Amino acid sequence: MKTQIFQKIFAIMLFFAFTASSMLIARADEGMWIFGNPPLKQLKEKYNFSPDQAWLDHARLAAVRFPSGSGSFVSANGLVLTNHHIVRSTLAKLSSSERNLLKTGFYASNFNDELKCPDVELNVLVHLENITDRLQAATQGKDAKAAEEQRKVEIAKIEKESLEKTGLKSTVVSFYEGGEYWLYRYKKYTDIRMVFAPEAQAAEFGGDYDNFTYPRYALDFALVRAYENDKPAKVEHYFKWSTKGAEENELIFVIGNPGSTDRLRTISQIEYQRDVSNPTALKSLTRQRDLLVKYSALGAEQERRASDTISGLNNTLKRLNGQQEGLLTAKLMQQKVQEEDDLRQKVAANSELQKAYGGAWNEMNQAYSNFVSVSKRVSYSSLSSSQLARLALSITQYVIETKKPNGERLPAYRDSNLESLRFQLLSPAPIYTDLEEVLLADRLQEILEELGYADPFVKATLNGRSSKEAAKEFISGTKLADVNFRKALLEGDLANLEKSADPLVQIALKIDPIIRELDKFSRENFDALRVSAGEKVAKARFAVYGRSIAPDANFTLRFSYGQVKGYEVGTTLVPYKTTYAGLYDRASSFDNKFPFELSPKLAANKSAVDQNVPMNFVYTADTIGGNSGSPVINRQGEIVGVNFDSNAHRFVSRYVYTEERGRAMAVHSAGMLEALRKIYNAGGLADELEGRK
Repeated sequence: MKTQIFQKIFAIMLFFAFTASSMLIARADEGMWIFGNPPLKQLKEKYNFSPDQAWLDHARLAAVRFPSGSGSFVSANGLVLTNHHIVRSTLAKLSSSERNLLKTGFYASNFNDELKCPDVELNVLVHLENITDRLQAATQGKDAKAAEEQRKVEIAKIEKESLEKTGLKSTVVSFYEGGEYWLYRYKKYTDIRMVFAPEAQAAEFGGDYDNFTYPRYALDFALVRAYENDKPAKVEHYFKWSTKGAEENELIFVIGNPGSTDRLRTISQIEYQRDVSNPTALKSLTRQRDLLVKYSALGAEQERRASDTISGLNNTLKRLNGQQEGLLTAKLMQQKVQEEDDLRQKVAANSELQKAYGGAWNEMNQAYSNFVSVSKRVSYSSLSSSQLARLALSITQYVIETKKPNGERLPAYRDSNLESLRFQLLSPAPIYTDLEEVLLADRLQEILEELGYADPFVKATLNGRSSKEAAKEFISGTKLADVNFRKALLEGDLANLEKSADPLVQIALKIDPIIRELDKFSRENFDALRVSAGEKVAKARFAVYGRSIAPDANFTLRFSYGQVKGYEVGTTLVPYKTTYAGLYDRASSFDNKFPFELSPKLAANKSAVDQNVPMNFVYTADTIGGNSGSPVINRQGEIVGVNFDSNAHRFVSRYVYTEERGRAMAVHSAGMLEALRKIYNAGGLADELEGRK
């Protein structure tokens, strides 16, 4: 009987997929597509372009993922293009009170001068495989809780099998809220060296005032190099450089790793973000940003130590505020309600679909109702603002988890993740204990204010002390800033941790059971039901619309397309590009005062620069945070720019795609060459990009 039901559902899926396809093509340039399902039909019908498999494979293999963004190979010698703001934290780690690379910029004119980055891992997606059938077969017939546990075991098994078979970093990725599962295999590069970065003032010209605005004049690009066996990596797949760069109305592609969207989520999920998670995050992040601003005012060295985190927090807050404002508007929520109603009505119109999937939305609502009761404790039972506290907990959990069978571990500690995790835990990057103490004291105070003295996490961390007293004791007494000490703990056992006199290790041992208790509640009462309901919603969507809607972003490699195109705001026409002439004019218009002052090299070389060369440009391709550093390429697969931002009209793109005024931004390939040759005396690097050496 069950077989007959699903045969009928499959027939209905075919019908709806056919009838819905023309409607979905009208969604303009929407979609962050996985390489396992590229939008070939849309590209052919709208742009008369049909990339073959070789083109797609080359684009995938030339792209790289940074820990917090995207990039691409741009020479056969392992040269990688990304944004300045993607390597900003690395530049800060390579700096000191005597040498501030964020102020001076950096250029290595030969291999020997390239600086080794302390903890950057690059990943190239070399293979992907759809394993949906295997995972769904493993959970078939089980209730939500049992299915979640079995899914966890099966994923761990798949990842370990792949790692042992190929030696490649292997990760199971969920799409469509559990509607599809893919196995992604990555080649890792962990010897990464800094090659070039402009001064931060050139990369971030206009500062927070210009962030998420356009026109822009930012040289937000940087170049690093991947090494293997202490030599520049020899790579077969890299993007060649277009000296001409992007032109108006040209078809372009963005190959990168968009971080997170929620366009396919149910109304109950979006309402939870609007009413609970977004306000909590905004409150906490604003508090941390304001604290760091006060710390940075203490002196030049404090400003240097805090500037990178402040920059990142300002960017996050501006984007998150924009997303929240969108959710608070009736127009956006009405659109999301209409989308959900349309799908549910189509499901209800067919008895077989209704029987199989009709209850999914109520189940999702129940999952979030369950989670609300512990959501505040989950949010605040964390010492996340302190790097040393994070290290203490990660090392403690590493020692505990790695003694368990692989399938029973927390996901971060599975065999497939351990090498990358150890690489991060043993980073030699400097840790500033004075800053750590300030951050930890404020976090402990924040937790106390939000959860109260009676909360188990507060009792474990403060134990009657004030927040400042506890933070001083923890930071002054810990040895976790020493890499060798961390390594010894990782290689020891639980008894070794328990005997340790390190106060942060002892605190980690106390809070770990509390965190596990909350995690267990979430898994059993939230995750299990959420994943089960999400899978049903996804299958309902497949039945109605087919797979002609891209899955939500989740920081995996995607393929977006669109046109280089200006836009109108009111009666104002905004150009598709900006030029060096506009940069110098904008600086002059603000009397060259912060944050619109020219960097020293931009000022000194003004007469040498061709004022007509483009700097930045905008386009319709679908992007979001995580796409920073993504290569922007043309039909020939050539670099025409590097993605670095979007305008404020795109804040709502987490929930809906907008093309009327919403645009992504890139640094123009011609503008980057102009900077290298005329401003930074880096002609050798420009020659490498152009394939001249």
